[in-house]
Amino acid sequence: MDKKKKSQVCKKPGEAMALALTEAKKAAEAGEVPVGAVIVDRDSGQVLAQAHNRVEQDHDPTAHAEVLAIRAVGGQQSSARLENCDLYVTLEPCPMCATAISFARIQRVYYGAYDPKGGGVDHGPRVYEHSTCHHVPEVYGGIGEKECAEILQAFFQKRR
Repeated sequence: MDKKKKSQVCKKPGEAMALALTEAKKAAEAGEVPVGAVIVDRDSGQVLAQAHNRVEQDHDPTAHAEVLAIRAVGGQQSSARLENCDLYVTLEPCPMCATAISFARIQRVYYGAYDPKGGGVDHGPRVYEHSTCHHVPEVYGGIGEKECAEILQAFFQKRR
C-alpha cells in the first residue's frame, strides 16, 4: 500500500480511477489478482491512500485492495469512520469488501469492471440492498470499465 503525498489531488473520477489502475498493474506484476483501490477526501480531492491486492504476498485472504486502503486511511485519521471519503476501485467490490465499505461509512464507491461471479454490490448478494446494512454508499459502476476489465482478462489468460 502506498501513502501518497498531500499534494496529489484528483478532481474527477477518471483521475482517481487512473491511479487505481496503476495499483492494479502493480498487483499483476506481483502475481496478484490485478485490483487497485484509491481513497480520496471527498471535499478536497486529496488522495489519502492507494493499495492493490496483496492476498498472496501477505498470505491473508482479507488483503484486498479496498480493505488495505481502508485500513491505511483509518490509521491516518485515527478513526474507523471514513465519512468524508470516496473509494475508487478497479473491480466491483466482493461481499467482504462491500461490507467493510459500509462499516467504514465511505460516502461514494466508484468501480470499473463489473463482477457477475464474485461481486457483492450489483451482483451476487447485493450487500447494500439488505435491510441489515447500516450504511449504504452511493455507487457508480463502469468507470473506466473497458481498461479495468482488460487488465483482469489479460491476467487470467496468462494463468490458464
